[in-house]
Amino acid sequence: MIQHMLAMLPQHVGAAPSPSPTPGLDTDNLAKWLRDIFGPLFLVVVSIVAIFFLFTREITRFVQFILLAIGIGVIFYVPNIIETTAKAIAVALGIKTS
Repeated sequence: MIQHMLAMLPQHVGAAPSPSPTPGLDTDNLAKWLRDIFGPLFLVVVSIVAIFFLFTREITRFVQFILLAIGIGVIFYVPNIIETTAKAIAVALGIKTS
């Protein structure tokens, strides 16, 4: 009787969900995609602002801006810089890391 009842159910009711090909999200490709999108945009904005500071002869602001842009660029373009820095700070403070 149970087999007869199961035969009457639609096929998708008894089907088990198929496992996903990758467990979780693939954030490596996400980071690469974001770098590919925002990297050129970042360089264009930095170039425009730097040229503006040079034409207005604000050399002090130009140098400050370039140093800030280099710092942000290093954080943005160097992979795993945040994790490496956080682990180095933890080791310097004497915190055990795995």
